[in-house]
Amino acid sequence: MSDKLIIFDTTLRDGEQSPGASMTRDEKLRIARQLERLRVDVIEAGFAASSNGDFAAVKAIADAVRESTVCSLARANDRDISRAAEALSGAARARIHTFIATSALHMEKKLRMTPEQVLEQSRQAVRFARNLCADVEFSAEDGYRSDPDFLCRVVEVAIAEGATTINIPDTVGYAIPELYGAFIRLLRERVPNSDKAIWSVHCHNDLGMAVANSLAGVKMGGARQVECTINGLGERAGNCSLEEIVMAVKTRRDYFGLDVGVDPSQIVPASRMVSQTTGFVVQPNKAVVGANAFAHASGIHQDGVLKARDTYEIMRAEDVGWAANKIVLGKLSGRNAFKQRLQELGITMESEAEINAAFARFKDLADRKSEVFDEDILALVSDESVTAEREHYRLLALSQRSEMGERPHAAVTFAIGEAEVQAEADGNGPVDASLKAIESRVQSGAELMLYSVNAITSGSTESQGEVTVRLQHGGRVVNGVGADPDIVVASAKAYLAALNKLHSNVERVAAQG
Repeated sequence: MSDKLIIFDTTLRDGEQSPGASMTRDEKLRIARQLERLRVDVIEAGFAASSNGDFAAVKAIADAVRESTVCSLARANDRDISRAAEALSGAARARIHTFIATSALHMEKKLRMTPEQVLEQSRQAVRFARNLCADVEFSAEDGYRSDPDFLCRVVEVAIAEGATTINIPDTVGYAIPELYGAFIRLLRERVPNSDKAIWSVHCHNDLGMAVANSLAGVKMGGARQVECTINGLGERAGNCSLEEIVMAVKTRRDYFGLDVGVDPSQIVPASRMVSQTTGFVVQPNKAVVGANAFAHASGIHQDGVLKARDTYEIMRAEDVGWAANKIVLGKLSGRNAFKQRLQELGITMESEAEINAAFARFKDLADRKSEVFDEDILALVSDESVTAEREHYRLLALSQRSEMGERPHAAVTFAIGEAEVQAEADGNGPVDASLKAIESRVQSGAELMLYSVNAITSGSTESQGEVTVRLQHGGRVVNGVGADPDIVVASAKAYLAALNKLHSNVERVAAQG
């Protein structure tokens, strides 16, 4: 068995299935470039057949990424597989990832297919994919809840038809580490040609055990690929967390005995980028990438760390990229310094006009905020990523009045398409008044499901506020993110960003778990 653990990142596909986390083509491309800097082995760029937008995103990533394998998901049918192959045609290294459900529950209730029909469709799908791409992954959706005898038959057929990777997902997060590890080992022992493919694990976090289950699949089951996402992003309770898998294997190499090709110094930059792009804030006590992951409040702990770091730290903050959290630019910084910092952060812009626009926003921010951090730059670039042509709603001006004993009042000027409109409203607070003013003219009818504020940088009242707004309307859930030193302005930006997503009416097709 190989001593290399393959890291398969599905942030851009399975992670994007989190309600409200769908990304634009440019946002996905920016994250893909950061994943390449992180040196993940495989980037699952999307589900090419799900929409024209996802096809364009997969194609753009396949054309741009040279160091990582680029993968597209496809259901076990010729149309999906052909579409995936077309989107991946420009990739230096391509993989088609085809899947079909194999549990009795899914076959009967969802697919309306017999086991023999599923077996035959698996055979045909892998054969067809193998004729289009040398690297084919086959996933048995809801594999952990499948009958082992039937699953062994399906897997044996998939390998015989040319599947190079076999993935056994715990689609609904039902597994227990000891049982899941034993399940993977049982399959590998019983499938006659199991040694002809790499075995993979894909675990969801519904019971909080996605990382533990994945590691059990590796250690006990012999899997050599883990499918995971940055920050554990994913539908329901999320997916297996990439940063936790990587640092667990690296920190406890004495136990796992495996090498990982990921550059850990790029973990925190990747975490920040995904968080700010999707609007899913990282909890402070999140392992590895949380703001408190290397903080020591207890006097005993502080004393120990000062004397010897390894008394309370099993890994160094700078090893996972926290050292990059430095003041880098200010209002006197020039365009070349700003452009260089964009490159260091893994941000590539299509044209000089885009760089100039981002630099103008940076200078405006630097005039209002004396110290500009990496997080600030990521936020302003993310804010800029939706071009004016795609913005139906744009904030132009905002003023608000709030005094003790008086009901807060806000006046907002914003664009709806080419028209400039003004609106005023009272509210329970300045944020409430501002959002009510916008809604009074837009009349979207959307339900506000989440409003959260996060300080982009810590330790100063000058910190930019990052606001996330989640709206639901007509069965669609979208997130909007806005950043500004003024929380009220950031809130208006976030609300309008969410309205833009609702207006765009981009459709996503939920796929494998």
